[in-house]
Amino acid sequence: MKQTWRWFGPHDTITTADMRQCGVQGVVSALHHIAPGKVWLQDEIKTRQAQISTFPNGTASGLAWDVVESLPVSETIKTKGPDYTSHIANYIESLRNIAACGISVVCYNFMPILDWTRTDLRRRMDHGGNAMSFNLIDFVAFDLHILKRATAADDYSAEILSQAAQRYSEIGADGALQLQNNIIAGLPGANDTWTLQQVRDNLATYAQIDAAKLYSNMIDFLAEVAPVAQDLGIRLCCHPDDPPFPLLGLPRIMSTQADYAKLIQDVDVAANGITFCSGSLGVDPNFDGPAFIRALGHRIHFVHLRNTTREKPNDGKRTSFHEAAHLEGDTDMVAVIQALVAEEAQRRETSRDDHEIPMRPDHGQDILDDLTKDSMPGYPLIGRMRGLAELRGIMAATLHAQR
Repeated sequence: MKQTWRWFGPHDTITTADMRQCGVQGVVSALHHIAPGKVWLQDEIKTRQAQISTFPNGTASGLAWDVVESLPVSETIKTKGPDYTSHIANYIESLRNIAACGISVVCYNFMPILDWTRTDLRRRMDHGGNAMSFNLIDFVAFDLHILKRATAADDYSAEILSQAAQRYSEIGADGALQLQNNIIAGLPGANDTWTLQQVRDNLATYAQIDAAKLYSNMIDFLAEVAPVAQDLGIRLCCHPDDPPFPLLGLPRIMSTQADYAKLIQDVDVAANGITFCSGSLGVDPNFDGPAFIRALGHRIHFVHLRNTTREKPNDGKRTSFHEAAHLEGDTDMVAVIQALVAEEAQRRETSRDDHEIPMRPDHGQDILDDLTKDSMPGYPLIGRMRGLAELRGIMAATLHAQR
């Protein structure tokens, strides 16, 4: 697998020189300053490519922009709202411009309103470092007592509601504001940053959209853009829901192996593919990473390797969890990497030009000097470098065993 690294641009606390010293082979980035629904112009794309390929002193970095993560799907597209046609046209134009600049992998997601969701961006761990986490009680406290969603109480058990009320009574005004910011305004790389009122307004647009309708809208979106991507030589790859269960009464439609099997069957072109995220999918206790890869690996265009550890409390499929070190969570990372290496071998045997799958060490715990830096939550230097080194070791051992 090609070892890539997510970079948020020149304002990122981690530099391209840092990435080179970590042994990174390619870069994953996006134009976060361009609003969803707007066109990515070639000049903007080329500017980011130059920022990646050239060190500030003007020398070549040896790196290139390999994966777009993400070209965001606007809420207008997800809900088929006003200006839907122009948003689709702009998405296609952005794909054309991305292809013209030589980038061939584009990651996106179809999560309504909120992108990936955490309640604590820097939870202190037993070893002294920090990790991101999702606490179900904290989230329910936000849903009921901060957002004040009208039907929130219908979604949870009496025990969870009671614990959430107690939790809200304990955190105070500052804690409530921090929780709110963590959930709706604190995540790097999210498609949008919302206020409470904007979340409420956007929730109203989903009043008549259940899982079946959202999935239908996704198929309509792909029916428009996937054939264009195929012609352009672009591989689209949908990221799974994170976490993989409904939040705020909103449907989640890309949470399981079965969801992906249906998606690639319903839009059966090679460009319609998967971002295999072992952390997001791994929050589901029924997730079997190697089985997923053996069944659907031919459509995996991009890989996020990270690990999560499920925790109590839980409420049905909804569960608390934290971002574990890459080899320490609920997912068997060794078996996952072995399955991915086997998939790459099959691709080489059939002469596929995408036989080397781009991967990145997704998320990381803040450890050591990370604790003194104001890096993006989940995207520290040393924590991710540790993860990349561990993953690289497994890949090297797996390939060595095959010789």
